[in-house]
Amino acid sequence: MNQQRSFIEDLKHQYRYGGMTLKLIYVNVGLYLFIHLGLVIGRLSGNEGAFADYIAQIFALDTKIGNFIYHPWGLLTSIFAHFSFWHLLFNMIFLYFSGRIFEQLFDQKRLFYTYLAGGILGGLFELLANALFPGIQLTNSVVVGASGSIMAIFFAIAFHRPSMNVLLFGMLPVRIIILAGLFFLSDFLKLGINDGTAHFAHIGGAILGIISVQGLHSSNNLINRLQQFGDRIQTLITKGTRNKRMKVVSKNNTRTQTDEQYNKQKKDKQAEIDRILDKISKSGYDSLTRQEKDFLFNQSKNG
Repeated sequence: MNQQRSFIEDLKHQYRYGGMTLKLIYVNVGLYLFIHLGLVIGRLSGNEGAFADYIAQIFALDTKIGNFIYHPWGLLTSIFAHFSFWHLLFNMIFLYFSGRIFEQLFDQKRLFYTYLAGGILGGLFELLANALFPGIQLTNSVVVGASGSIMAIFFAIAFHRPSMNVLLFGMLPVRIIILAGLFFLSDFLKLGINDGTAHFAHIGGAILGIISVQGLHSSNNLINRLQQFGDRIQTLITKGTRNKRMKVVSKNNTRTQTDEQYNKQKKDKQAEIDRILDKISKSGYDSLTRQEKDFLFNQSKNG
């Protein structure tokens, strides 16, 4: 029983402190399990078709404009959803390796916004393609998956560090820009083919990745603008609590901290968290002492 609790604790730690790549993988896997739990319930209740339609309306992007206007949220939810296990597996493997490299070159927040923007632009490409090209208006126009988002991450790396070598099949060094070019060419040559792959979404994600590293430090950079917008939203949400005084409860009494005391305590805690996260990035989560793990766990419960 204790071992099971320890395993769950470690999962919580890795989700909270393992980096944005792991967080995105957890969300994708969790949503896959949730979707299939719904499908199982549908089969057992004898309403599989109704449950499948309901799930598709929530988590899939319908690229027929007439249907999309009634379910526009699919542009966002679809980039975290997978219906096929193998689709999920291959995407998560690609996301893991691309995301880890991206985090080394940039930062976690930028990874999140690149994932988000790449997936949304990929979805918009699918919508536009379905509207503009009659030859690809298929009976099944539903799109799901993180492929467009992952292509954005991969192409951002490739165009930021084109001379970087990656090991193909774990042994053959290939410049990443060449690999990106092969991916793009493959998707381009398959446009209009009904092979169950959203090639326009891949191309849209790739284009977003290229755009995202142009004028990287400029305030006009697309991802920088998205981060600024996200920061403003976060500030508005936390504004009401940031300057409040904190009550510190002891066994015998309750006292109130001043803003200065609270800010110093918060700064010290953040410094310790940063130190531990740096240790994780260099040596892995297993290198932490029990005290460091307990500290992170306590912060996750309080935060």
